[in-house]
Amino acid sequence: MGKIVSIGETLVEVMADSSGCGFLEPMSFTGPFPSGAPPIYISQAARMGAATAYISTVGDDDFGKVNLDRLRSDGVDISAIAIDPILPTGHAFVRYRPDGNRDFCYNITYSASGQTKMTPEAANVIAASTHLHVVGNSMFTDEIREMTAQAAAQIKARGGTVSFDPNLRKEMLAQPGLREAIEKVLSFTDLFLPSGDELFLGVETTDVNEAIAQHLASGMKAVVHKRGAEGATYYDGTLVLNQPPFPAQEVDPTGAGDCFGGAFTALWTSGESAAECLRLAAAAGALAVMKRGPMSGAENAETVRAFADKHTRRVQGAKHV
Repeated sequence: MGKIVSIGETLVEVMADSSGCGFLEPMSFTGPFPSGAPPIYISQAARMGAATAYISTVGDDDFGKVNLDRLRSDGVDISAIAIDPILPTGHAFVRYRPDGNRDFCYNITYSASGQTKMTPEAANVIAASTHLHVVGNSMFTDEIREMTAQAAAQIKARGGTVSFDPNLRKEMLAQPGLREAIEKVLSFTDLFLPSGDELFLGVETTDVNEAIAQHLASGMKAVVHKRGAEGATYYDGTLVLNQPPFPAQEVDPTGAGDCFGGAFTALWTSGESAAECLRLAAAAGALAVMKRGPMSGAENAETVRAFADKHTRRVQGAKHV
């Protein structure tokens, strides 16, 4: 098994204890929770048994320590996480609206994470890695975009692979250069992990089957379309697998997609069958929503497998095409 590396933002999440719209009045909160899409992903991948490393920057503060302690305890190589002596660790205050959507008040771009650069430690981690995982919402600076492209080129030149989870908020697409950066990432992606309409990034169609065909024709090895409460579907050009969702009492949906991706990639890069990758990833995603806090529901491989076996939600509708 090789080493999985990811690059991006690191932050803490502080969650309002009451539902409502916005933050215009005093209210109680719970947190800080370690967070950020790539840290959630890499935490889950490590818990599934993969060798992992993470490249980022945190502040010299307690919020940074919360994240470093969690990643270290999960077995992630944190040697390439720099500590900025001036800027604070990123943060996100989150409040759920009555309809289930969320309001955010956050600082990432102008936090320590915005200073993430190619350090000697980062270069060493990339040189030792065989798989790169890219998260779209982490590509918020030119330096991170450049590092991502450089890491992908190096890893693929050695016969390694790249996975990509867009995880994009709509307003992010207005950032100068981001659409171009996403198109570049798509060009070197082996494993595509879109949610919902993210499937149509980089293609000239709104038809699901045609979008899948175009992605696979571009050189992707597999596409895993995450469809929330409808489950997930795997495509590789010869095989289609449909995985129904596992039953879960939802407490906090934040990070479910990242836990799904971390579990799937850890298993996929180790040579596990597509069906088992999909089944256990779906189980990891279900477990993730049952605890409050973005990483709180990331479980180890034994717990994920036991949960999946107990509920026996096997892959359905497998067919060769």
